[in-house]
Amino acid sequence: MKTKYIKYFIALSLFFAFGCSNTKYLPDGDLLFTGSSVTVKDSVLKKKEKKALENELKTLLRPKPNKKIFGLRPKLLIYNLAGEPKKEKGIRHWLRTKVGEAPVLFSKVDLDYNVAVLRNFTENKGYFKTRVSADSTAKNKKATAEYTIWPKRQYKIKNVQFPADSSDLGKAIAQTNRLTLLKEGEPYNLEVIKIERERIDARLKEKGYYYFNPDYILAQVDSTKGDYEVNIKLKIKDETPEKAAIAYKINKIVVYPNFSISKDSVTYKKEDIVQYKDFTIIDSANTFKPSVFDRALYFKKGDLYNRKNHNLSLNRFVNLGTFNFVKNEFKVSDSLKNTLDAYYYLTLLPKKFIRVEVLGKTNSAGFTGSEINVNWNNRNVFRGAELLTVSVFGGADFQLSGENKGQNIYKLGTETSLTWPRLITPFTIESDQEFVPRTKATVRYEYQNRTQLYALNSFKTSFGYIWKSNIRKEHQLNVVDITYVSPNNVTAEYQADIDADAALGKVIEKQLIFGPTYSYTFTNTMQKRKKNTFYFNTEVDLAGNITGLLKGANAKQGDTIKIFDVPFSQYVKIKADFRHYLKLGKEGELASRIILGAGFAYGNSTTLPTTKQFVVGGTNSIRAFRARSLGPGSYQAPLTSNSFLPDQSADLKLEFNTEYRAKIYGLMKGALFVDAGNIWLLNADPDKAVAEISKDFMKEIAVGAGAGLRFDFSFLILRTDLAFPLRKPYLTEGQRWVIDDIDFGSGSWRKENLILNIAIGYPF
Repeated sequence: MKTKYIKYFIALSLFFAFGCSNTKYLPDGDLLFTGSSVTVKDSVLKKKEKKALENELKTLLRPKPNKKIFGLRPKLLIYNLAGEPKKEKGIRHWLRTKVGEAPVLFSKVDLDYNVAVLRNFTENKGYFKTRVSADSTAKNKKATAEYTIWPKRQYKIKNVQFPADSSDLGKAIAQTNRLTLLKEGEPYNLEVIKIERERIDARLKEKGYYYFNPDYILAQVDSTKGDYEVNIKLKIKDETPEKAAIAYKINKIVVYPNFSISKDSVTYKKEDIVQYKDFTIIDSANTFKPSVFDRALYFKKGDLYNRKNHNLSLNRFVNLGTFNFVKNEFKVSDSLKNTLDAYYYLTLLPKKFIRVEVLGKTNSAGFTGSEINVNWNNRNVFRGAELLTVSVFGGADFQLSGENKGQNIYKLGTETSLTWPRLITPFTIESDQEFVPRTKATVRYEYQNRTQLYALNSFKTSFGYIWKSNIRKEHQLNVVDITYVSPNNVTAEYQADIDADAALGKVIEKQLIFGPTYSYTFTNTMQKRKKNTFYFNTEVDLAGNITGLLKGANAKQGDTIKIFDVPFSQYVKIKADFRHYLKLGKEGELASRIILGAGFAYGNSTTLPTTKQFVVGGTNSIRAFRARSLGPGSYQAPLTSNSFLPDQSADLKLEFNTEYRAKIYGLMKGALFVDAGNIWLLNADPDKAVAEISKDFMKEIAVGAGAGLRFDFSFLILRTDLAFPLRKPYLTEGQRWVIDDIDFGSGSWRKENLILNIAIGYPF
């Protein structure tokens, strides 16, 4: 043991020794630049304000020194150790150019340039007449740069004056003053003035001023009056072009649905022209129904130009999903004064295409396998920008180890869907959103064979709507959602298990489920610069409610209503999934998720159908336990006579996950995680004595932890998670925490507790 620590000490000493040799290979007479410091000297500023200003100014300095980790510069060390490569390939070239980092030399530091940058920045922040000095310190072939700032007092805005002239443009600018960003009493800031000009320009673009731009606004700043105060006067520049001062209306609207970007000009015949309402369609192939463009275009003849409708029309063309390229052009009309002619050039995507998807997943305590989906797609199938998709899929899940070894699952199926880029309803619904609302109809069949046990036939059809109120919020409402499940080829072995445990028979019962479903999703995770981002999804599933009420069904009293000789399901089910992502530095992130779910069966049903019940455990859940093996409550399912461990499901679910994610090197990322949760029955089950929810449900929470590696190949993320349990709810109360039992050196402990999960994509 002592020898091992001596080796570690020697290795660490050598590392530090090499780390200190980073100045050995510097050019003669040059120094290694190791960093800059900024000091703000001003008694007027508070200590916190000084620190904030210093940190802000330091980010402006160039160049940046070599990167440090724990006080060392490993990339510079690798660069030096690699030496000068003799050729532009090989390990030495890769280490020096890809892994290593060349030394940042002090000769590259321009002190005067940095002084000018710091002075300019502070003056733009309102610290006029700022004084900046620079100095440097050299020692042991290393050098630093020190900058000192005397910013004095910050000037504040005393008064803001908008254009007072009588021109239409002047009046339009003056009318925007209510929402100005230039507030009296606020510090002077040149960046805010720039943003204010852009704000005014954006407002003018909504009022027809198509050719105006922010550079036509001049901000005159007077700092000679008042005590550290400025007066700001906004005016229109004298050299502003005449057309920038005109509010334009829309005249002609022309659409080219079959435009080719490879051609320099558009040629067409007179018979190719179709006039529809306020716009003209030029399409020799008669590709689309004119109503498609009527729903996409938000400009009408005579409308005042505004940027909102401009962008809305472009976005809706893109969101139709039939165009590869969308170009828009406005030209001053030669027939009517102060009007614009709008032209839309649309390049089609391929009408038919095939997409193949291969999915894979592995759980060392569950199933491993893959699935392949082959999708044939036909765009614009009925000339209304519809999308017809026909899919064939198949897959296999193999049990490689554990209780269910050899009991594999095979599935095969097909699905056909038709999507319309509009809401098909008995009444007209207008939408002014940039995202095209859609109607979708789906028919699906799946055959699933669980070897040595049973097979299931599943039929599903749905009809509903998908729409977005903005980029963050999406709704999906299926007004019709019907599922029918029928068993097939139940083996004698599984029938014997049912005779011993009647609960196993629920899996192969015929199921008829129909009713509306609704889901709402909010996410702002696409905003990469935000420190805190969120994802929220909630689903509501209502099955057989109206039918059950009309028929007076009451399964508890034996009044079960059947349709086609199958009892229909009647229940209410709600699920919520909330996720929070906290950025920790440039490459770190803390991701957390909480799932709440509840289902209540009544009327024609005494329990939720098996396919609608909640499960927990597995690759994307509590990773320290086999998929669908946990719960309910503190119940532990016994092995059947043929070594089959049945899936566990229930009416209630609570799950919490959190993991720290960080970049390790290159495409490799790492994670440390903790998962917790369980499921419970809403009503007592005589065959599962400890599965019902109670006031002590928190004592039945399962907890697992682990670490993982993620390989980000850009087109997919391969994830490996190694997890182990910290708390087993099925053990005797008082003995459920098993932290003291952890023994990575024990083969028997590893075999029983270590779970390797391999999957594609993040768990949440």
